[in-house]
Amino acid sequence: MAASRKALAYGPALLALIGAASANAQTTAAPDVAQIEEVVVTAQRRSESLQAVPVTVTAFGADQVQQARIRQIDDVAGLTPGLQFDAFPASQPRISIRGIGSSDRGAAGDPSSAVFLDEIYLGRPAAVAFDAFDVERIEVLKGPQGTLFGRNVVGGAINVVSHRPDLDRFDAGAELTAGNYRRLEGAGVINAPFAGGKAAIRASGAWRAHDGYVKNTFTGSDIEDQDTRSGRLALRVEPREGVRLQASLDGTRDRATGPAQHVLDLDTSDPSSALWTVNRDRKHTAGSDNGFQNRDTWGLRLQGDVDLSFATLTYLGSYRDLDYHAAYDFDGGNPTFNRAGISGGNDEASDFSSHELRLSSLPESRVRWVAGLYAFHSQTDRRDSLVINLGRPGTEIYTQSAELQSYAAFGDVTVPVSERVSLIGGLRYSKDDKDYRVDNVAGNTVFRARERFNVLISDSYKAWTWRAGVDFKPAEHHLLYAMASRGFKSGGFQDTPASAADARDGFEPEFATQYEIGQKSSFLGGTLVWNNTLYVMKYSDLQTRRTLPNLSVVTDNAGKATIKGYETYLAWRPFSGARLVASYGYTDAKFDEFEPEPGVDYAGNRISRTPRHKLVLSPSYDLMLTGGGDLRLAVDYRYESMIFDDNANEGPERRDPTNFFDARAIYTAPGDHWSASLWGKNLSNEVTRTFQATFLGANFGAYNPPRTFGVTLNWKH
Repeated sequence: MAASRKALAYGPALLALIGAASANAQTTAAPDVAQIEEVVVTAQRRSESLQAVPVTVTAFGADQVQQARIRQIDDVAGLTPGLQFDAFPASQPRISIRGIGSSDRGAAGDPSSAVFLDEIYLGRPAAVAFDAFDVERIEVLKGPQGTLFGRNVVGGAINVVSHRPDLDRFDAGAELTAGNYRRLEGAGVINAPFAGGKAAIRASGAWRAHDGYVKNTFTGSDIEDQDTRSGRLALRVEPREGVRLQASLDGTRDRATGPAQHVLDLDTSDPSSALWTVNRDRKHTAGSDNGFQNRDTWGLRLQGDVDLSFATLTYLGSYRDLDYHAAYDFDGGNPTFNRAGISGGNDEASDFSSHELRLSSLPESRVRWVAGLYAFHSQTDRRDSLVINLGRPGTEIYTQSAELQSYAAFGDVTVPVSERVSLIGGLRYSKDDKDYRVDNVAGNTVFRARERFNVLISDSYKAWTWRAGVDFKPAEHHLLYAMASRGFKSGGFQDTPASAADARDGFEPEFATQYEIGQKSSFLGGTLVWNNTLYVMKYSDLQTRRTLPNLSVVTDNAGKATIKGYETYLAWRPFSGARLVASYGYTDAKFDEFEPEPGVDYAGNRISRTPRHKLVLSPSYDLMLTGGGDLRLAVDYRYESMIFDDNANEGPERRDPTNFFDARAIYTAPGDHWSASLWGKNLSNEVTRTFQATFLGANFGAYNPPRTFGVTLNWKH
């Protein structure tokens, strides 16, 4: 608690800073300078202004999503301090928020930071597939959100909110993009009301394709390409006042090769290092095959809202299906390049469904509250294959099957105790029942295991999570808040155990308790927004994965960690046409207790894949042109300090600091019906390692995408 008190000691200084800034700030904006637009979020399961929510949220509106070419989760991560994204492979992303993430993709594992699509939990890493075309906004909620958002949000949550069908008007739009690497993209949306404005249907779809970024010199093919097709159909009906119904169907189909692997470094103290040839050429790999990443996922969502005399009753139900297949050459070589070969892949079929019933206070209620019941069910069947070729290939296969039934009850309330002060409290009870079977009998040999086995095991996990806090409005357009919150991630079972005994040795839940103080303010007549957050997170029983010398992977409850941080966000319109958005995050994430094996102590080490510093700067300028059109010039710059890719903090598994530059010039014609954008990403052609892992005397890894650029045409009705 000493660290918690230290962070909270900043409160008086922050309050003094707000008061001084308020006293010296102009009360009105210059006549020709527009205010910073209001952003509405649902971080507390109700629509509220971002500046009025006592939660640290990074939000991207529809215009920013379109203009900055935010298409998938990795684009969101690049522009969000505190959010990290590990794409190995890209079709099974590992997401980390404020240092809390998970590498466990096994059938009985769970993510530590969750993704929601229109409030629906995407329960498997490979299910995180969507296209950001026709989204209303994307919200990144930082810190434990388990009270309101449900399963496995110990680190935070990403909520993608699609556009609802509009009952009031016909609407349509289209987008076409062409770029280097033979990039070709198309997207479209149509919204049509009917039944006298009581119903509407909205349909959107997108296709995105480009050639591979990397040449495979052995097969002669390009790899790391893309062919993604997605669509969404939504129906909204409001048969009478106070009754709202909505149904939607969405799907995504991915086809890709790769990833392109490389031998990045050698450990010459290990005799196995003689098997490998270093290749740090991002443009070329030499894998014995091109690999593939194929994913098909779809989902159905139903929602009904009925306004009662005292509250709104909501039912939210869903069903989602995932069919996933991936295979890749892990060493990036062939028999003439490396003396050994490592390859493998995953095959997964998952389906999951959820039901939520909740009561929420009416918008005009003085006391704002929500209470509900939640149920989630999933079934996952997965095969993990490893092929090692030392002159004669051997194949080891782990077959996994997991069933989960999860239940929860929750409540949350905000009570004003005066005109300026409100108290906040929330509580959630969760219970997970898991059944798991794992065996390694299908392959023709074993590498990671010491024996053949077939194990069936079950367990249950229960937890109370909560939040408690206060928000204080010292003056108009200023909010101060203090919040304590606790998050929980379910326990589970081993992915690729070495023995039957290891398979039966599961791991326990992990918990995080966060103490946070924050400030959100608007100055200069709304032309300057400045928000600040200080937090301390006590992380206990954290689940960490480590690779043993025999290549088996073990998940342990590592011990304890403390994560301390500061985040700031500033949006400023200094003069007509100009805008600057700046955000910065400092994250100090270290282990307090962690002994992965006897005689090895990681206490004091940094948590992997967590940079201390992340800075994002996004200046832009709008120039009004003769004839009524306008030209926007915008740049996105982001910096991340060095990270370790392994909790040992040793050896070559580290990534140097990175600097990325994106830019765009957008011409919008008079009438705002069409626009043309010339854009570029990674303009400096920065080269960095996005994944790396060391074993058998070598450090294997992959690189980020190179410089890309293109032209996008947009039309809207």
